Amino acid sequence: MIFSRKRAGDGRQASGERAAEAVVGHGTDELAGPARGPYDVSEAPAGVQRLDLGSLQIPAVPDVEVRVQADPQGVIQQVVLVHGQSALQLGVFAAPRSEGIWDEVREEIRQSLFNDGAAAQERQGEYGPELHARVRTPDGVTDLRFVGIDGPRWMVRGVYQGEAAADPTAVGPLAQVLDGLVVDRGQEAKPVREPLPLRLPREVAEQAGPADEDAPAAPGPIQA
Repeated sequence: MIFSRKRAGDGRQASGERAAEAVVGHGTDELAGPARGPYDVSEAPAGVQRLDLGSLQIPAVPDVEVRVQADPQGVIQQVVLVHGQSALQLGVFAAPRSEGIWDEVREEIRQSLFNDGAAAQERQGEYGPELHARVRTPDGVTDLRFVGIDGPRWMVRGVYQGEAAADPTAVGPLAQVLDGLVVDRGQEAKPVREPLPLRLPREVAEQAGPADEDAPAAPGPIQA
């Protein structure tokens, strides 16, 4: 199933910090949310058109396709964003209240790649440490770039493939989507690293037929 949406609202901001900033205006102090996302649902900017997949809300960005693979009940197994020759697979996971898990997950991804015969290099990206690797697939050698963002009791993991993996400057509008993501963690207790539930919107699930459930999506061999 493929969704194409037009973006509403502002584009991505250049700031590399996600911490909240104090904004002074007209003689009063106002506490602003993070300069960019992924946002917790409690901090998400209003007035932005988003595709609501439950735990993830994906902003509409021109020329970016949202491809989802779902079972007959509408439960989503995979979410992939595609623009040109680049793809970004998204996952969102439960995390503890006290600390983030990306450092730990990143090391496990590195070890998993090593066990499969692929070396991963750690580099600094816009969101902090990320992993770059080149792996063999049935379709040939593929570049992968793993990005992780820790939030309040959640972690978003992105896996870039194609041009955006080999050259981070080629990320294009996929960066706008990542910067505009909204995570709705929910309040119920969940085991750390458990994938947060993703579902098709009701109206979409009702319209989807069997042929739509296996839409093409980029592979994602690594789990958090």
